[in-house]
Amino acid sequence: MDEMHGVTIEDPYRWLEDDESAETRAFVDAQNAATRAALDSRPTRAAVKARLTELLSIGTLGTPAVRYSKGRPARYFFTRRSGGENQPVLYVRDGLGGADRALVDPNALAADGTTAIDWWVPSRDGRLLAYGLSQGGTEDSTLLVRDVETGKDLPDRAEHARYSSIAWTPDGKGFYYARYPRPGDVPAGEELYHRKIYFMELGATPEDPLVYAPKDMKDWPSVALSPDGRWLVVSVFQGWSKSEVWLRDLAKRDAPFVPVAAGVEAIYEPEILDDLLLLRTNDGAPRYRVVAVDPRHPERARWREIIAQGDDVLDGMAIVGKRIVASTLAKAHARVRLFALDGAPAGEIPLPAIGTVVGIGGEWDGPEVFLGFESYAVPPTILRHDVRAAATDVWQRVEAPIDPSLFEVEQRSYASTDGASISLFLVHKKGLARDGTNPTLLYGYGGFNVSLTPTFSRTMSLFLERGGVYAVPNLRGGGEYGEDWHRAGMLGKKQQVFDDFLAAARWLIDQKITSPERLAISGRSNGGLLVGAAITQAPSLFRAAVCGVPLLDMLRYDRFLLAKLWIAEYGAPGDPEAFEWLRAYSPYHRVADGTPYPAVIFTTAEGDTRVDPMHARKMAARMQAATSSGRPVLLRVERKAGHGAGKPLALQIEELTDEWTFLLWQLGLE
Repeated sequence: MDEMHGVTIEDPYRWLEDDESAETRAFVDAQNAATRAALDSRPTRAAVKARLTELLSIGTLGTPAVRYSKGRPARYFFTRRSGGENQPVLYVRDGLGGADRALVDPNALAADGTTAIDWWVPSRDGRLLAYGLSQGGTEDSTLLVRDVETGKDLPDRAEHARYSSIAWTPDGKGFYYARYPRPGDVPAGEELYHRKIYFMELGATPEDPLVYAPKDMKDWPSVALSPDGRWLVVSVFQGWSKSEVWLRDLAKRDAPFVPVAAGVEAIYEPEILDDLLLLRTNDGAPRYRVVAVDPRHPERARWREIIAQGDDVLDGMAIVGKRIVASTLAKAHARVRLFALDGAPAGEIPLPAIGTVVGIGGEWDGPEVFLGFESYAVPPTILRHDVRAAATDVWQRVEAPIDPSLFEVEQRSYASTDGASISLFLVHKKGLARDGTNPTLLYGYGGFNVSLTPTFSRTMSLFLERGGVYAVPNLRGGGEYGEDWHRAGMLGKKQQVFDDFLAAARWLIDQKITSPERLAISGRSNGGLLVGAAITQAPSLFRAAVCGVPLLDMLRYDRFLLAKLWIAEYGAPGDPEAFEWLRAYSPYHRVADGTPYPAVIFTTAEGDTRVDPMHARKMAARMQAATSSGRPVLLRVERKAGHGAGKPLALQIEELTDEWTFLLWQLGLE
């Protein structure tokens, strides 16, 4: 029992915060055993696993990075996972029609498939590759450098290069990169903060010089370098609604970093050419605009707006083929527009359907743009756009044994509690009957400026084939409609996200698409918080819930792992005002004894370095003690996995088999 800001806080399962205690280990073992007993005996589990194994054997395909060099064909780098491979392999292809060669195959590095490629960046001539490997889903990357010709690693390496940002020098002799402190360099508990920028000169001493250190340990710097090697740009995110941009002129000895954008509550994302710095920003434009900055005179008074805010959200941009390639969101689905470097419109790249652009590839002065594209019924497809010919074709696609003609996608809207219109995607078999009997899965996220747009799901076919309906609302807190939409669901307005989600559930019921007995909900991470809030605020609306790697104890969340980074989104429990709104919705603290809760499965993993597994452990124990419905409350704890990134295919199949077995059981689809 605690007292916070004069309020007594009950916390009967505080002991489950200790990962290493014998009591916690015994609890996890018992919970996993109970979950296995509940799910292994279900009559559909074998069929579910067989179908999921088939569906998850549908491969993956990443957007290529292309590098050009005199006297050699263009070199294309991309990831692909085929068949039953546990992890995507990084390939290189010399020339458009060349043969693919495996450059980094993590499947050969660990028999259980738990070694993953976290990130990778080729040098500007494509001769070398910086890449990160991590183990067991931890995302704690070791930075390595591979010779592309020989396939051998150089001696140079760096530890703790989680989510690293890489900027190669033009001559390929070194690069700027981001990494975290070594154990012992900072106070205990701060190892996942203090991200800084260093420079690695290949073949030099192992102690890389520090280049940039943020003011606050929670700041998140990334780095870029102009093609001519003169201008070093560091962008620093401070939460999810604010960033700064700093610039150093490397042509001047010991030149300091000068601020380009700092001290303003807005996002600035840079793209640097030799004498031109472009900023995508929501400064004065919640749906974003682009301004041009002369790096020799970066004063705000000399900025020039070259792309004004439009009706659509400018979701991202890249400079490819001496064009600005702008990815926009129009009602939560993608369009791709081209602009000259002065902002003049230069056409549009056609997309094959309503869907999502998942990556833009190409060099700033190259002749081709690559787009990763997918949609609910369109598996990953790489489009190649010839800038000079203004022609687009398919470079490569993933083949899938799914007939998209059987299904249809609708985009609808509904009114939330305050009257705001919320858009929602519905995916289902053609000829859906509105009789209230359709088993339905409602999925949501609603936070951190993340947009939920139409993406390909390998596993959803299992549900749709059985007559299921998949519903995805664009909740506030996301980025689908710009920064105003994001801010309308953060900090003291977070409850509005939950209200939007509950309004979606009621709309599905009112429209006779489903009923409470046939409605399940699902979400992961911040979406797990959403699910936890929904089942504790309106338990009678749902039959079942899948709550993945969730945050659930919002009064102590900031004490664990890297969660201090999220204070800008949620607020700090130590602040009296933030405490009030966090306490009002914290799912763990809203559980009430004797309440008939829906069936729930909580999933987490011991290797999670983002959201501490204590949230799922404590919530499962509390709900098991409190529920009066007689429906199962299960906890599934993965031993050799993390938050989700880098999870091997074999573990994905096992986890998804459990989740779908649980859902089919609860929704009457066995």
